[in-house]
Amino acid sequence: MFVYSVRASTLKFFGAVVLSVAVLVALIIFIPDYGAVGSTEAFSVGKTVSYDKVDTNEKRIEFLSQFGWELEAEPKEEKKVTVPDKFNKVFSGYNEIQKEQGLDLEKYKRKEITRYTYTVTNYPDYDGKVYANLLIYRGKVIGGDICSADINGFVHGFELKKG
Repeated sequence: MFVYSVRASTLKFFGAVVLSVAVLVALIIFIPDYGAVGSTEAFSVGKTVSYDKVDTNEKRIEFLSQFGWELEAEPKEEKKVTVPDKFNKVFSGYNEIQKEQGLDLEKYKRKEITRYTYTVTNYPDYDGKVYANLLIYRGKVIGGDICSADINGFVHGFELKKG
């Protein structure tokens, strides 16, 4: 006859291990994939633009130069910001600009991102200060714009709309 005894502490240990594995599997299945889209077709340019691996100053400048922008070598500002949980009217309008260029900030709510601001040196037919903003999350461009510093200025996506 074979007798095997199991203590309550052994059962608790194996129960904790099984529960931990179940939680890990659930997290892997249900956590959204923020890096699913790595590139998209640029709308009017007709070429593919990569939004991934934009993790150095040189790569950020290279990314913006795909749209024809010439920039000062160093960012004017680098700032950590948090995407709000609820979008107000202004932020919803800004997200519409992002959606027009194939991006969407909705899935980054409550995430801390980095905003890099560069001075644009070749904006056509405009004498004021123009800035390029890049919103980066884990080395990926998730949004951004080209805007003027004037109070009655402009803001648009990365591409300059002609016409």
